[in-house]
Amino acid sequence: MTRNIEFKPEGLKHGGRILAAAKKYTIPVEQWLDLSTGLNPNGWPVPTVPASVWQALPEDDDGLQAVACEYYGCEYCLPVAGSQAAIQTLPALRSLSKVGIISPTYAEHEYNWQQAGHDVIALSLDNVEMHIKELDVLVVVNPNNPTGKLIEKDMLLEWHEKLSTRGGWLVVDEAFIDVRPETSLVTAGILPGLIILRSMGKFFGLAGIRCGFVISDRELLQRISNKLGPWQLSGPTRYIAKQALQDKAWQESARKELIESSKRLSDTLKDYGLLVDGSTAFFQWLNHPSAEEIFEACAGQGILIRLFEKTTRSSAGLRFGLPKNEIQWQKLKETLATLPYLNNTNKKKNVSYV
Repeated sequence: MTRNIEFKPEGLKHGGRILAAAKKYTIPVEQWLDLSTGLNPNGWPVPTVPASVWQALPEDDDGLQAVACEYYGCEYCLPVAGSQAAIQTLPALRSLSKVGIISPTYAEHEYNWQQAGHDVIALSLDNVEMHIKELDVLVVVNPNNPTGKLIEKDMLLEWHEKLSTRGGWLVVDEAFIDVRPETSLVTAGILPGLIILRSMGKFFGLAGIRCGFVISDRELLQRISNKLGPWQLSGPTRYIAKQALQDKAWQESARKELIESSKRLSDTLKDYGLLVDGSTAFFQWLNHPSAEEIFEACAGQGILIRLFEKTTRSSAGLRFGLPKNEIQWQKLKETLATLPYLNNTNKKKNVSYV
């Protein structure tokens, strides 16, 4: 007898998982509104991929790196299978180190450094200076996921200088920075010990092609490449990524649309008594004492948002991604109007219950 056995990596939960939600809440997949991932819901329109691209091995010299360098404004970069590939690889390229991670943040960073045996400490933005002298590596997600906090470039460069003088690394994950490219640390140039991660999943809404880039010095990029091996990106991924990175008209339009949609989402949540504590152009973040109850109430009506459970380091929180169209906006409003954890008499007064 053939059995359908699923093999999944042990580790952390992420946004998405709409199939699991549909099964748990017995709501058909097509009836769900997925606001859990923080992606651009109106991503770059993917064209038909020619048959020749599917049938040939990927070519590293197809011009993708040059196009990516022009888009990011860097001298050179390394394409990888999503920034996740770099997150999993970097810890293997250092001897055991003291690693600081500004938290709460994307949990894969902490998980992968710990899995590789490094000594990892969670830091707040306020106590980085207190610990910077004892660190070999500092990891920053900027703007932060899920809180939306953006750290100024001057502060990041100060930290980099203190780390690099003794062979340390500053790893900056800029997965959500594309709407404000002027705030990227790429503008500082290629610096030893500075490692910048970029993703095509968020701004371009192309999470499915698994494409990201590492920007750093040549020696380190070569070490990452050697570790990952050949054909990191499939031919269709390279074909799609190259075209998307060159589509400047779409990029300009998408930035404006995302900024407007993000403000609309903030205003919508406020209308129902939920004042946000942080945001990016892709999502709104809020702490709330009834975060788990709000998550369950939304899921029960076919809306999947991202729940961050309370820990010893942070309070419970919710991350709301952007609806795709007017039908989805209306469904969100109708669901928020039914939440029993908000006082109906105060919804129109924009009262915060954080």
